[in-house]
Amino acid sequence: MTTQQSSILLGAGCFWCVEAVFTGLRGIISAEPGYAGGSVDNPSYEDVCTGRTGHAEVVKVVFDPAEIGLEDVLRVFFTTHDPTQLNRQGNDVGTQYRSVIFGDAAQQETARRVRDEIASEGIWPDPIVTSIEGPAHFWPAEEKHHDYFARNPQTAYCAAVVAPKVAKARKLYRDRLKQPD
Repeated sequence: MTTQQSSILLGAGCFWCVEAVFTGLRGIISAEPGYAGGSVDNPSYEDVCTGRTGHAEVVKVVFDPAEIGLEDVLRVFFTTHDPTQLNRQGNDVGTQYRSVIFGDAAQQETARRVRDEIASEGIWPDPIVTSIEGPAHFWPAEEKHHDYFARNPQTAYCAAVVAPKVAKARKLYRDRLKQPD
């Protein structure tokens, strides 16, 4: 039996958080950190951190649509980061930390619909500012950024920022976890 695959690029602040949230969900084949949306080919982490390349930290989420649909992937995205913060997530400030979705026309339409549903549910008190954009080239992040939270859970940043987001996702999407608590 062949697994179907779809993918979408999601930026929601630090890619360590996004990768850690999606990696634990059933139907997610892979969640790879990287960069998209900028003007420089093959940027480094240091380049992107300057904010001058135009890239966002993103995660390429590859999923099996028979097990988790795009709507559900996007619902997880919109509820596990603050999509009302422009060019930041908490103390991570700059366009590289913007809330953004890069996808084809059908994915953009689905993203707008899910965004509007989330907005109408009143989950967030402020307007959602997530940018929904067309396809972008994905540049994989350096190997040291892959599985960062899994390899470094005790670092201060992971303990203070990543772990609470993962805990929130595990609570909200308990029925979708690969390994329930």
